[in-house]
Amino acid sequence: MGIREELQAELSEAFDTDLSDAVHDFTGSYKVQAGWDPVTETGGEITRSYSGRGVLSRYELSRIDGVNILHGDLRLIALANEVTDKPSESHAITAPDLVTGLQQTYRIVTLSSDPAAATYRMQLRRK
Repeated sequence: MGIREELQAELSEAFDTDLSDAVHDFTGSYKVQAGWDPVTETGGEITRSYSGRGVLSRYELSRIDGVNILHGDLRLIALANEVTDKPSESHAITAPDLVTGLQQTYRIVTLSSDPAAATYRMQLRRK
């Protein structure tokens, strides 16, 4: 078992037990061109969706600089093996609001992964 699989197994167990109160399901979506005809330059768009779960949190006040991280931005740390498609910057993420619990749509501003590619770290901004 490699380090990625070991990390994912341990984090998955933590998501199910110790962190279960902080773990939220989310869905992601993005549009892709479909049926594009290069002769007439017409076609449509379809929306692709994916899902996963992760820990959603606010940024510490000391990290909010008003330029790169805005007040209201959230951080989502998701297990890479539980996300059904690869997220990317500008994808829409629907997750619960941390105060009201109602579903809210955010946009991925930045995306990175840890060195073992076991998790995705996303900066989310309300649309």
